[in-house]
Amino acid sequence: MRKREVDRRSGPRGQAERIGGQDFERDLAHATRSTARTGERRLTRRVLILALGGTLLLQPWAATGPGWVEALTGGTQVVSAAEATSGLKQTAETMITAGAKRIDYIWTGTRSGKKVQANVHVIEIDLTNPHVSLNVMSGTGTNLTTTASISSMTKATGAVAGVNADYFNMSAEGVPMGAQITSGTLMSSPSVLKGMYAFAISNDRTPVIDRFSFEGNVVTAGGASFPLAGINQTSYMTEPASGSGTYSHVNAMYIYTSAWTAAERPNTKNSSTTPTEILVENGVVTQVAENGTLPIQPPANGYILRTHGTAAQFAKQNLTVGATVSASYNLTSLTTGAKKDPGSYQMMVGGHTILVEDGKASSFSRDVSSISGNSARSRTAVGYSRDNKKVYLVTAEDYGNSSGMTLKELQEAMVRLGVWKGLNLDGGGSTTMTARPLGEFEIGLAHPTENSGGTTERRVINGIGVYTSAPKGEVKGIKASGPSVVFLGQSAGYSLKAYDTYYNPIEPTGMTAQWSVDSGFGAVNGSTFTPSRSGKTTLTAKSGSAKDELTVEVIGASQISEMSVAASSSRLQAGTLINVPVRIKLTDGREMTVPAGSVRWELKGFTGEVKDGVLNVQSVSPDATSGTAIARYDGYSALVYFSAGDASASKSWESFEDVKYPITFQSTPNGTTGSVSVDSSLSGMTSKGLVISYDFTAGTGTKAAYAALNGEGRAVEGTPLAISADIYGDGSGNWVRAEVTDASGKLHYVDLARPLDWTGWRTVKADLGALGMTYPVKVKRIYVANPEQGQSERTAVGQVAIDNIAFDYPAAAVLPPAPQIALTLGSTQATVGGTATKLDVAPVALNGVTYLPLKFVSDAIKGEVAWDNTTKRATFLRGDKLLDLWLDQKSYVINGKRASAEAAPIVRGGRTLVPVRLVSEQLGLQVQYDAAQKRVTIQ
Repeated sequence: MRKREVDRRSGPRGQAERIGGQDFERDLAHATRSTARTGERRLTRRVLILALGGTLLLQPWAATGPGWVEALTGGTQVVSAAEATSGLKQTAETMITAGAKRIDYIWTGTRSGKKVQANVHVIEIDLTNPHVSLNVMSGTGTNLTTTASISSMTKATGAVAGVNADYFNMSAEGVPMGAQITSGTLMSSPSVLKGMYAFAISNDRTPVIDRFSFEGNVVTAGGASFPLAGINQTSYMTEPASGSGTYSHVNAMYIYTSAWTAAERPNTKNSSTTPTEILVENGVVTQVAENGTLPIQPPANGYILRTHGTAAQFAKQNLTVGATVSASYNLTSLTTGAKKDPGSYQMMVGGHTILVEDGKASSFSRDVSSISGNSARSRTAVGYSRDNKKVYLVTAEDYGNSSGMTLKELQEAMVRLGVWKGLNLDGGGSTTMTARPLGEFEIGLAHPTENSGGTTERRVINGIGVYTSAPKGEVKGIKASGPSVVFLGQSAGYSLKAYDTYYNPIEPTGMTAQWSVDSGFGAVNGSTFTPSRSGKTTLTAKSGSAKDELTVEVIGASQISEMSVAASSSRLQAGTLINVPVRIKLTDGREMTVPAGSVRWELKGFTGEVKDGVLNVQSVSPDATSGTAIARYDGYSALVYFSAGDASASKSWESFEDVKYPITFQSTPNGTTGSVSVDSSLSGMTSKGLVISYDFTAGTGTKAAYAALNGEGRAVEGTPLAISADIYGDGSGNWVRAEVTDASGKLHYVDLARPLDWTGWRTVKADLGALGMTYPVKVKRIYVANPEQGQSERTAVGQVAIDNIAFDYPAAAVLPPAPQIALTLGSTQATVGGTATKLDVAPVALNGVTYLPLKFVSDAIKGEVAWDNTTKRATFLRGDKLLDLWLDQKSYVINGKRASAEAAPIVRGGRTLVPVRLVSEQLGLQVQYDAAQKRVTIQ
């Protein structure tokens, strides 16, 4: 046995950074064949940015009410709520800056015969406003070959809003598939792939959606020339208009500029070519690497030509050191054949299929199966209006359990928004919209992402940023800033913000606010609101003659459909600390975590206290076999069942002694190398384990070495509470993590070691409950990560082993023995376990439902009962079952889930009677009825 130190961690980090970029379409994988796999009145000219991930739609006019948004097709068609089977309902509108505003919608449609909804978010840009502009954001420092989150890009470039944009191959160097023009400079050329469109803004501020190709030439002083195949492009499989595709860099010449920051250009391994590279500085060839690569990055005063085959032969004959050379290139519209100077565009970004043409849903220009086009996912799109005056940045994401939108649903939404021509951008886990709230200086996520916790952003290759050049204006208004959703028992703080005549934030210097709330909803102390009842209320801030109102929703029990406690352990031992976060799902599909201070706890079978969401078990009776903790929010309950003593609820998942599924090595970015094996090769290993070797010396950005399990992941049974593993550390300071995919397709990140600051064996444990996963789940990959921030402080080369992976599960309930109970309708005589007993009130049958006295039922089945006279609630507890019933209400709650019964509890003869079948069967018993004898038997 290994002697191990145990490291118990409170849970996975919700803000964990996505390692390895973003999802890219499967047909790109085939194409690459890489071995590593408010309020301003309506503006007349706008750009609308659409973010799809639920239901947010932009309309081309100001809303006059909460009704369905009218649909414009060419500015004429109107669809009424009565006519439409689906539609958009505007829920919010606010200015971001002069010329740009955000509008949120809920889209409603039908999918497989069922009503579905999604959130649609739109940023509408007015191209006639001289103070607003669009540009492409990319990587770090606006360069290629690095990825970053959209939040990072918007903050780094000074944007006031942004969305993700193009697809890219996350296993390659990190460049977009399509063309990219930033501030008039061509950063990358479009790939030769069928049906791929791009979005651009010309220098005269006209929006364009078109397909483009690249052409160029390198010319020597003697007049010899050779065509350029592209600029700053990774290797991929081409899709020419005729004939079969080839590797992009075969017999080709590519030019690489200083925007390419990777250590090398596409290498032999991932391009099936051995290059000859030529360094050109100030128009003169200064270095040549024949059959090899130059160990430098392209300089600011020149470029590197990467050649192969016939291109390399040309270089050998004409591009010798000292030769004078020039390069020129342009784009060509594949629609009109017109040549386009890249400098004639302010910006350009690539995308995928066209979605809307001439104000109507178009046929897809490219197969969409590889991007899950028929599945409901988060989506991102861009479009413009018929008069070329509005641009729409759109995202769609989950509303309730819709998971987003299909591409056809997205098309419909965009048409209803007034989009004349629209384009699909990268979606799924990449879909991200950021925006600066009115009056705020900081940019934040506009809606949850598809990733873990909804706050984790995937690192992507580029995005579309919204920028303002407006001067500082006079104070125009104030904003009440703070949470719009609060809980009973919570004290929420608010602050005063201000904005100028251009809707840009300014400091509210010298301003003080008086805060108030609707009568009966709670108290306001200074700027802190403490609610006293649930519902929607208005919080008002006044400063002089200025006023702003903020609608605040106070969550109540009537809105809850399900409540659960994600306990980090099901074992009850004195001295242990157990995380007990409480999550709720509302009847409208929203999911939330209840603040720890808003939850009231009742502990049974042990003593302890809950503070800040952590249960401190103080003592457990020596003869106890179990214990329970009941959480209540506004009277709504959920139960945690614990097993006492040393009984283990842990189950081995993988010991690596007899692995019967494939485990393969993957890495990111290009240049990261390593391997995976199942063996006992490391010192101190006495049995087989998963060994990950890594070399992070090459490449830039966050680096990771993955062990991919069974292709798409290995299944985990049940609903585990935590994961544990033995990790052989190398003291590198890197991280060890697991990627877990849940039943809805969402990817969650679990930190097993963060950082890896020990050598030798240690057992670690990470909580899973706080992730909010939908079960069942799969472990997709286990990996070593070296994040970009602080990278120089970590070791670049090393080996790590993982062994004895196990999962903790909820404890199995030990139910008290239930005697047979026999009763007769209309009689107070009964038997319990063969012993005669007398009831206070005889069982009665009303409308086919048999009722028994409340306390008799509980005592007879060896459970516990409690009565709350204020709320008229009866609570039954038996083993791991907790049942709440309310007098004269058919609604009941069993183990945190709300349901409806055929009958409600009633009062007869001063006693509370409950439906016997409902109570007994929900608590784990069976009920039989002999109609002839009018006899009820419970067993």
